[in-house]
Amino acid sequence: MLEQIREPLLSWYKENKRSLPWREDPTPYHVWISEIMLQQTRVEAVKEYYARFLFALPELKDLAECPEERLLKLWEGLGYYNRVKNMQKAAREVMEQYDGRLPADYEKLLKLPGIGSYTAGAVASIAYGIPRPAVDGNVLRVITRITENPEDILKQSMKKKTEEALLEIMPKDCPGDFNQSLMELGATVCVPNGMAKCQCCPVARVCQAYAHGTVMEYPKKAAKKQRKIEERTVLVIQNGQEFAISKRPPKGLLAGLYELPNKEGYLTEEEILSFVKGLHLIPLHIREAGEAKHIFSHVEWRMKGYFIKVAATEEKKVGSLIFVDRKESRGKYPIPSAFSAYRKFIEEDF
Repeated sequence: MLEQIREPLLSWYKENKRSLPWREDPTPYHVWISEIMLQQTRVEAVKEYYARFLFALPELKDLAECPEERLLKLWEGLGYYNRVKNMQKAAREVMEQYDGRLPADYEKLLKLPGIGSYTAGAVASIAYGIPRPAVDGNVLRVITRITENPEDILKQSMKKKTEEALLEIMPKDCPGDFNQSLMELGATVCVPNGMAKCQCCPVARVCQAYAHGTVMEYPKKAAKKQRKIEERTVLVIQNGQEFAISKRPPKGLLAGLYELPNKEGYLTEEEILSFVKGLHLIPLHIREAGEAKHIFSHVEWRMKGYFIKVAATEEKKVGSLIFVDRKESRGKYPIPSAFSAYRKFIEEDF
């Protein structure tokens, strides 16, 4: 059955593929950067980050040598910061072991930090023409619908079987186009949310789910474990024209990033004022800054914010807090999007 999708898919892709910046110059470095960025991020959102990242770090050597804080700032807004940290680790290994060029070898790519079978397959096939599949969520959705496969796509065994099946039918002369045609079909036609656009699908005639009217029943996924809910109080502390931030621990959630001061649980105004006074700061004014939430993969923050203005002090560091001006908070210190609802209190006059 899958052999029958190869030619129609490739023809459709040739006529319908989107114009994307990383497709225009698919060097190994460009393919790698784009594929890491595209994990759990929309294509339209990635375009701007991709251009900014390559402008700042045009070569793999630049990524390997970039100071971590600057690197995290370039990644700010994409989330999952371990992705870019692993990219830098991999870049340094490539500089040391492969003379600064990603290896044209699937197995060697797979051994680099942060590169799994999907990314290794994408780089190998698109940049080097090596026939290896690149199976992500889009591809799994397409294949399970075509074959009406009831297995759980979150299981590694299911992904492995799909990789093996695709490897058997992969064209040797254009493996990159074949992989991208499957990705493109999943992103634009056999879509994840809402009804698939089966009337536009080049392989609808061999799709079992389409034939049996079961498209919306696939892919099958086991129910996800419920996220842990954490309540937090976020403090926007203004000292003259500067604002308090602090650096998170080097390990764990949002490791090594800067954040607005925050405390576990919902604090009362009295408790907040007591905390501020404990830092030897003099609070002049406090008011609510609204509620917000941010969802991580395994935890959800439900936040209540407060804006506190303190008597101006020339101290740049108070306990674990450092005071930075608006420009520094935007351009120098990587503050994760979890705090985006409260950034307006720093960037505007209140």
